[in-house]
Amino acid sequence: MNLKQSRVACVGFGGCEATWSGGCQTAAGPRLLGCARNDSGKAAALTLRAVAGYHPFAMAEAEGVGQAGGWAAARGVISSMRPRQWTKNLIIYFALFFTVDQAWSLSDLGEASRTFALITAAAAIFCLVTSAVYLVNDVLDAERDRHHPRKQHRPIAAGVVSPVAAVALAATMAVAGSVLAYLLEPLFALVAGVYLVVNAAYSLYLKRMVILDIMAISSGFVLRAVAGAVVLDVAISPWLYVCTSLGALFLGFAKRLNEIELAGDRAQLQRQSLEEYTPRLLEQLIAIVAPATLVSYVLYTFTAENLPDNNAMLLTIPFVMYGLFRYLYLVHHKNLGESPEQILLTDAPLLVNIVLWLATASVVLVAYR
Repeated sequence: MNLKQSRVACVGFGGCEATWSGGCQTAAGPRLLGCARNDSGKAAALTLRAVAGYHPFAMAEAEGVGQAGGWAAARGVISSMRPRQWTKNLIIYFALFFTVDQAWSLSDLGEASRTFALITAAAAIFCLVTSAVYLVNDVLDAERDRHHPRKQHRPIAAGVVSPVAAVALAATMAVAGSVLAYLLEPLFALVAGVYLVVNAAYSLYLKRMVILDIMAISSGFVLRAVAGAVVLDVAISPWLYVCTSLGALFLGFAKRLNEIELAGDRAQLQRQSLEEYTPRLLEQLIAIVAPATLVSYVLYTFTAENLPDNNAMLLTIPFVMYGLFRYLYLVHHKNLGESPEQILLTDAPLLVNIVLWLATASVVLVAYR
């Protein structure tokens, strides 16, 4: 064995770089004995022990970094739960929003408060369930994430959070979420269970299948809408489910398009299904689902039985049109489609458009019912 010195990136603690020495080079690979870093001019010691055979990128999974310590590990766990993606669970509130003054009334504050609390509890439970899925998915994708310029900093891929701890936490959250869902409404627990099964199939197999990977993801959006409906025991127009499904397909294909464009030759290293996609194919798929989403929403506004008879909901169509056009602009000119949640939370014109849509739809539903 030959001693050698090398410089590696000890990802964790903010992705700092650290120098290590004294490693023993064996046929299986290096053994890392010690690691030190400098944080804002202050020297700090970090003990890192890695078994022989670890790939340099996989050193972040070593025992010492996995025990990175209190606050850093806690932040890593919270980040791995992807709280930004909880915005997707706002779809559960569709059942509340579109049944105002029908299944519940604003004039009865007691009933309105109870209904809002019920749907909010459902959304919170679904956050538990979805975070469990994200944790498992990050564990399974850790190696591929290390080839991605942004995802390589995810806590599990970076080694801040231990894969074993992540799986244990995911199992706990999935069980807790399922039990709470059953206590809230047995049918809601069934919907949550279907969501877990579909996403397990996605994480283990479907994410490698072209087109099916996006269809599996889009089903999660529809299940969220169904979850809200079963919790409140209300009916929602089938057209709204169709619109939700098509909109999710639109977001998914746009995501894949930007992933390919940003990854370049490394696309297949980051996601296996990207081998089968091409920019031309994805642009054609987007060209199909984008107008289909708009048409389904238009049909919803004047065919849904629970909407005002005067078709005033048609006034909300321009906002949906602008939302689709704005998103296409951000995908093709800003390459932001890889992170739909980032667009939703940071793009001011789109946020204003959503607020105006909500305001207009609210006035229509309250004033004309």
